[in-house]
Parts: sequence; C-alpha cells; structure tokens
Amino acid sequence: MSTPIKLTDIIPVEKPTDFKLHLACANEEGTHPLNEYISDRIKWIGWNEWRGNKNDWTRPFIFSFMDFYPISNAYLFGGVFEVMERRPDGYIIKEVEAYRKWDGRLICRFFRYQGLRGRAFNLEGQIDSFEVLEVLPERYDGEKFCGYENINHQFSMLHPILQREKQDWKASLMAVKGVYLILDTSNGKSYVGSAYGDSGIWSRLACYINTGHGWNDELVSTINEKGLDYALANFKFSILEVFAFTTPDDIIFARESHWKNVMLSRQFGYNRN
Repeated sequence: MSTPIKLTDIIPVEKPTDFKLHLACANEEGTHPLNEYISDRIKWIGWNEWRGNKNDWTRPFIFSFMDFYPISNAYLFGGVFEVMERRPDGYIIKEVEAYRKWDGRLICRFFRYQGLRGRAFNLEGQIDSFEVLEVLPERYDGEKFCGYENINHQFSMLHPILQREKQDWKASLMAVKGVYLILDTSNGKSYVGSAYGDSGIWSRLACYINTGHGWNDELVSTINEKGLDYALANFKFSILEVFAFTTPDDIIFARESHWKNVMLSRQFGYNRN
C-alpha cells in the first residue's frame, strides 16, 4: 500500500496558528458551496466574507475548503484569504496569491467526525489529517457527464452545469430524446415527462432548471406558491429511458404514459394527464 501524500507535503504552512480552517458545507437553505463555486467564484468568496452572529475569523488568515460531494469525505481547496477588516456585517478579505495555483484543483481526503460542527477551526488541530486525493489539471468546473443511466441529480447540482453549458453534458443530452422523472424529495411526489421533437433532453432540462416547473400546470402551481429555490433544493432529475432522434414521437408518448402508470404519478404525483 502506497504512503499517503499529506496536504503539508505539497503546501507547507510555516505557522498554522496564524490560520483558521474553513470547512464549508451546504447551508440551512440547502445551498451548496461547491455549486456556488462552479457557478461564479465571486459567490464562493462571499462564503468567506460572510459573518454570522459570532466572529469565526479571529486569526490573520483563512485556509478554505469546501465539501466536494462527488466523493465521500473529500474537500476541494478554495484558496487562502487574508482578513483585512472585521466588520459587524461581514469580513473584508484579500486572496493570498501564493496559494492560488491550487485553488479549485486540489482535492483532499478529510474525515469530518460527528462532533466537528460549525465551519471554523484552528488549522493546527486539523491540517495533519488532510491527505491529497487528486490534483486536477484545471480548476474544477463541475461534474463530468456520468452517463444517462447514472443521472439522479438535484436541481441545485444541475444548475451550474446548465448555466455554464458544460459541453460534455450538453452534447450528450442534446443528442437524444427520452422519458424523464422529476422527484420532489420533500414529499415523494413524482412527475414523468418526455423530451421529443427537435428539443432533446438538454433543452427540456434547461427549461426546468431555469423556471423550476417547465410550464407543467401542477409544477407551475407549486413553484408559484413556494418559489424557484424550492425546486433547486428539493427536486431531483433522472432519466427513465433514452431514445435516438430517429424514434417517432408517438413511441415516446407511449413510453411516457407507461412510466406514469408505473410511478402512479397521476394518482399520487404531479402529472394531471
């Protein structure tokens, strides 16, 4: 068995007592820092500038990681920031350029045991527990296309992929028709729909991510009442069947009806017909 590479083997930290460790995870609203980072790095910097009802950043520097949810017990390095000013409504920070080449590229293994709560910790108490998993050739820009059969993603995870028009996802989903499932994880209700004609699954998915409802009556009613954030936090998208573009639309409709019967989505879900 090979000897693990420690974080400190590639990023020496001469004085860990000058640093607070930031372990960023999804907030109470269900917003995930990794999705924010992919969507717009300025949003991620905002996670480090944010100040709640206590002063987390009591040291000169912040050593920042975010939960890397594609891998269990993994964190993506998000940079080091110098705390320039501590204000009641937030922090004024400045990125330390010496660490920037690792930003978004260094993935580390770190086991966050149950009692390790909150977001701010003394770096010297945790730094030796970080092991290097991977150094990416480029800054992480979202999950690679996982295959049609493996798509089972929250809207919040798909949002930055659609927003950035990630090409591996876009090319794969534009190339096929299909029958898909939207699951509301807050109540177990399902919606079965289909992508046919010239739109492809990509176009249909983009409509759902942008509106939360895709202009389906029952989902429109739900999102009008609860807002787009409800869809981003609670809806999951998966593909039930994939078809070539040469497949006649009436076959797609028949399979859509079949899956509505299987999922009982008319009786107990969001389908009205």
